[in-house]
Amino acid sequence: MKKTDLGFTFLRLYRVYIEIIYPLKVVDTLYFRWVLQLDKIMMKLIRQMIILLLVLGFLSCTSTPAEELPNIVLINVDDLGWKDVGFNGSRYYETPNLDQLAKESIRFTNAYAGAANCAPSRACLISGQQTTRHGIYTVGNSDRGNAKTRKLIPTPNTTILADDQLTLAEVLAEKGYVSSSIGKWHLGEDPRSQGFDQNVAGGKAGHPKSYFSPYKNPNLADGPKGEYLTDRITDEALHFIEENHQSPFFLYLPYFTIHTPLQGKEALVEKYQQKPQLDGQGRNPNYAAMVETMDANVGRILQSLENLKLDNTILIFTSDNGGISFQSRQHPLRAGKGSYYEGGIRVPLLVRWKSKIEEAWETDTPVTNLDFFPTLLDLLGIEVPNEKVLDGQSLADLLLEKKPLAERPLIWHFPIYLQAYRVGGDESRDDLFRTRPGSVIRLGNWKLHQYFEDDAIELYNLANDLGEQQDLATDRPEKAQELLAILNDWRANMHAPIPKEPNPDYVEGFIPTPKKKK
Repeated sequence: MKKTDLGFTFLRLYRVYIEIIYPLKVVDTLYFRWVLQLDKIMMKLIRQMIILLLVLGFLSCTSTPAEELPNIVLINVDDLGWKDVGFNGSRYYETPNLDQLAKESIRFTNAYAGAANCAPSRACLISGQQTTRHGIYTVGNSDRGNAKTRKLIPTPNTTILADDQLTLAEVLAEKGYVSSSIGKWHLGEDPRSQGFDQNVAGGKAGHPKSYFSPYKNPNLADGPKGEYLTDRITDEALHFIEENHQSPFFLYLPYFTIHTPLQGKEALVEKYQQKPQLDGQGRNPNYAAMVETMDANVGRILQSLENLKLDNTILIFTSDNGGISFQSRQHPLRAGKGSYYEGGIRVPLLVRWKSKIEEAWETDTPVTNLDFFPTLLDLLGIEVPNEKVLDGQSLADLLLEKKPLAERPLIWHFPIYLQAYRVGGDESRDDLFRTRPGSVIRLGNWKLHQYFEDDAIELYNLANDLGEQQDLATDRPEKAQELLAILNDWRANMHAPIPKEPNPDYVEGFIPTPKKKK
């Protein structure tokens, strides 16, 4: 029963007492004893009703009623590049649903992942903490690439997000949210050990065995032969929304697409085989087909929210890292997934909350997925638990009131090696690696790279060199030293590991023989 219903019941009881019982009590009748007994019962009921209404009133002042809490839908697409969507300038990929969503949302043009590849980025998002805290720097081992080409022994990598890490799902559960992770998890065996009520398809695997059923996924029953995974994931998400739309829910929807294996629907693949390449995009028709299918399924989610009139829903759309560069160029951004040039870490980001944010607008404020955790807590009025350290910043005032954020450094630390997809094909610093051990800092429009093997630094002004082509470290040494000092202080405060031990297998000038294609 709602508080308003209890209030009306109280008034009816009180009216019966005033109009019937009280007049009988004050007159001398044959039924005087019966009237006194009835009076005692009525007064007891009225007192209990008053206490109950007072308690409900107190609770309504100290917490947000469940019916007023917003739903949360967080869509995290795998390997979708910043330039792989129409609203960020792609003239090749067809993303009509996302382009329409962008017209209804706050669009962040300087949004970043917490890391340049899958697992560390996801760990940053769900924990709200930097890689230096959770220890997940890459996927798998940290000594990727040919041993003879690695000058240093890299920092060992962690592959599982510890269960004692307080996650966004666990904090939301304390507020009464029912939560589901539907899709790629990649941070352990099961997201239910990290606070989610439901897990569909998520486990340790970083990619599916197949996008067509049978999926051979222990956490997802096979569908009819030929069923497409992205469609199935969306079916599961729609079912969750329908089942839980009358209570606050948190839907974490990390699509597997467009991660390898690149497998598109046959009709769409044929469509893109006929479409000429443009701006370095369209090199793989399967990639393009998967982008279009992802967009169509996001459209299904948006339609469900509209049909159920769930305007009080915070919807976040983003990607876990940049696109695969040799498959889909991110120009004017340099490089792609695995690199800490802009193409590897800058991602699409849209935020929509129809019941609270009526105007769509665009911001160039630099933000990262580390900001999601504190932002959602702030929007919901949840205090950060005392034992939890969050490395991001709340964007609530920016979202709701357009208040600018104070300038702050954004920092990435990656004491690991990540080999090239294709030698010389990734637009990275060298032909053999997408990433060698180092750190990166962005402050304002200035961005500095530091590499530990040779202690080299690179400095770029993103305001007029978005492609990071003109290294200004020599021309602007004072700016380079300013950023380097901030970076050094940050690493000291975070106890960030810096690999220094020489690799005994390293061979100066060694060039590995490229593997023959099968």
